[in-house]
Amino acid sequence: MEHRLFTLASLIKPDHDFIIGFYTILCALVAIIMGKIATNKMQVVPSGIQNLYETVIEGMLFMAKDVIGEKLARKYFPLAGTIAILVFFSNMIGIIPGFEAPTASWSFTLVLALIVFFYYHYEGIKAQGLFHYLAHFTGPVKWLSPLMLPIEIISHFSRIISLSFRLFGNIKGDDMFLLVMLMLVPWIVPIVPFTILLFMGILQAFVFMILTYVYLAGAVLIEDQDQF
Repeated sequence: MEHRLFTLASLIKPDHDFIIGFYTILCALVAIIMGKIATNKMQVVPSGIQNLYETVIEGMLFMAKDVIGEKLARKYFPLAGTIAILVFFSNMIGIIPGFEAPTASWSFTLVLALIVFFYYHYEGIKAQGLFHYLAHFTGPVKWLSPLMLPIEIISHFSRIISLSFRLFGNIKGDDMFLLVMLMLVPWIVPIVPFTILLFMGILQAFVFMILTYVYLAGAVLIEDQDQF
């Protein structure tokens, strides 16, 4: 009943999986449309939404290059940047009454975490070779490998939980906070809570992007450290 009351998509179908899928597609379409608008009429001196997007992208790359280097930051930006933008719109839609943030569903955040998990392992194997990459799981001291191997495996799988449940927990908590505020002051727009939720939505998108770069750096940095 919670989603029927506060989610417009439930008017189409009250199933929660459908609601999350509906808003996921909606957020993806918004991200694509906004990107097309920003790049539709490129100008040497940017203005409007082009200027906004260029500023955001430059800021994201500036932060990422401190983690993985400028060359690799640009190489992996199509993945990390796309996820950040999608997560941002998925966070922001939950602020609008009658809508639900896809990132408030653990199934959505889990899919994003699995994409990052498999991709950085793929890039690590591609950069270093299968056996060289797997050798890092045994640690620098060979006689400690029986101890280090399970620790490393658990550490890597825990990243799935870290990525998915950090985002899910924060956005779900934000949604509940907004719901309580709207119930307390339904006829007055709570400006301060909306400002806080906007900041948190941006922060969580940024954290997810940076962690993606951190995991990629751990997988490929040894092979490419001379490129910085």
